[in-house]
Amino acid sequence: MTVPGGPDAAAPGQHPSPWFRSAAGAAEGQVGPEAPAGEALGDAEVAPEPYPAAYDPPRDDETIGLRTADTRRIVGEAGVAPPTGGRAARRKAAKHKGRRGAKPPATPPATPPAEAERPLTRVEARRAARAAKPGPATVASRAIGELFITIGVLMLLFVTYQLWWTNIRAQQQADAAARKLQEDWAKGKGKPGVFEPGQGFALLHIPKLDVVTPVAEGIDKHKVLDRGMVGHYNKGGTKTPMPDANPGNFALAGHRNTHGEPFRYINRLKPGDPIVVETQDTYYVYKMASILPQTSPGNTAVLDPVPPGSGFTKPGRYITLTTCTPEFTSKYRMIVWGKMVEDRPRDKGKPPALVD
Repeated sequence: MTVPGGPDAAAPGQHPSPWFRSAAGAAEGQVGPEAPAGEALGDAEVAPEPYPAAYDPPRDDETIGLRTADTRRIVGEAGVAPPTGGRAARRKAAKHKGRRGAKPPATPPATPPAEAERPLTRVEARRAARAAKPGPATVASRAIGELFITIGVLMLLFVTYQLWWTNIRAQQQADAAARKLQEDWAKGKGKPGVFEPGQGFALLHIPKLDVVTPVAEGIDKHKVLDRGMVGHYNKGGTKTPMPDANPGNFALAGHRNTHGEPFRYINRLKPGDPIVVETQDTYYVYKMASILPQTSPGNTAVLDPVPPGSGFTKPGRYITLTTCTPEFTSKYRMIVWGKMVEDRPRDKGKPPALVD
């Protein structure tokens, strides 16, 4: 305990702190921060000692640059002022900064549930039903659309029937007629003479076109031509003789498109190509002579004994093939003529034109 005025009491103008050295405490190593130089403490004069200075690290450009970089990095990344304190505090702040996660986004408030819809009144229900019912314009447009679709489907089916099914059906009928004709020949039936309309009596061979089809009496569309056969002109001003006539112009008609289309490619025939008519007892071999690419359907002169435009100059044994042109139309007629070069009995075998 310090007694005022005692030996431990501070002199006037002196600090009472025990850190200051007194005459009695000098030997104990007590130091005072503000002892005036040369001032006597007690009986002995003690030299004053300076206050302990705070540590000031050396300053250089590298240290200042590091501090500035740390400060900028912390401010730029965290968006806050750099931590106060020394380098250790800044390092600690930088070390723990990565551990602080981003603040989670605020959860939007839940949307309140929609209020239950109230039931419609009878008037409102009737109005809604009338609004949902299509009007006359809508009904008419739907009906027209369905009509167009139906017509389109029917047209597609018709085209498919004409271009595909008629060929299949006609080829089946022509093959059946050819087999029956050959069976009749084997039984001795079908001698040359007068044939009924639609009756087959010969086979037409065009080797270059790979055509083998029955020849029937008449050019009736439904009984002959639509069944895949070729027809012999046998009526009125278009009547022509049989192939055994000498002289004579044996004229035939056939479809170019649909219903078996036996004359589809007769425009590809060239002069000299063989055309063979096979009957029960004879092969009549013709050589293609000329072609008339287009003429009117009423030009029956092409069936004359000496057809104009054929190149023939006198009566002879000729063959005339007629068909429609252009393809898939019946606007014009195409004519092909041939001249007989051989009539070969069947007992002598097939002619070279059918063997090669």
